[in-house]
Amino acid sequence: MNVRMKVNRKWSDEELVQMILKKQDQNLAISQLYEQHYGMLENLIIQNSGSADDAADIIQETMLVFVQMIVSQKFRGESSIKSILYSIAKNQWISEIRKRKSTQKRNEHFHTQGQENSAIITEAISRQEDYNFIMRLFEQLGERCRRILQLFYYEELPMKEICEQMEFSSEQVLRNKKYKCLKALHESVLANPSIKTNLQKILRNEY
Repeated sequence: MNVRMKVNRKWSDEELVQMILKKQDQNLAISQLYEQHYGMLENLIIQNSGSADDAADIIQETMLVFVQMIVSQKFRGESSIKSILYSIAKNQWISEIRKRKSTQKRNEHFHTQGQENSAIITEAISRQEDYNFIMRLFEQLGERCRRILQLFYYEELPMKEICEQMEFSSEQVLRNKKYKCLKALHESVLANPSIKTNLQKILRNEY
């Protein structure tokens, strides 16, 4: 995803979205996003206690999230690409800072099966470099489950906000759906030894 090449012409926001959505010259579109907005996003991270390496990681994840927004048709062009990328990067960095602080304090032990399932998901997602692996697991559950788990565990949005974004009739309905998604994910992990092994490796790297 870290595509950085010289772009000879400039496309409008609408053209970039269509190029990514239709996978037509997608690399050129992403390259323009990097070329136009990398400096702005890097400054955002560095000015908020981050390093250049932190910025590179956050910017790459920001591009991944933005492309997913386009592919899933969550980006409707109501705001400029610049403002959306800034918002995503800001939220990603705030989340990363929070995770770094909480990792040092995380010593709670989980005993019930349901708690163990949540621990596997939460701990795995807390590692930025494992994002793509986790997203592939989520995608196996279908778009709605993937989005719920991504918003809750990765973007750390409150249930109320997720409920509004995804237009659930109530938070309880959302909780029931989230439980079913987690159960399906747990069953998928148990049914595939290779996935279980990879997930265990991720968890070991966390400690």
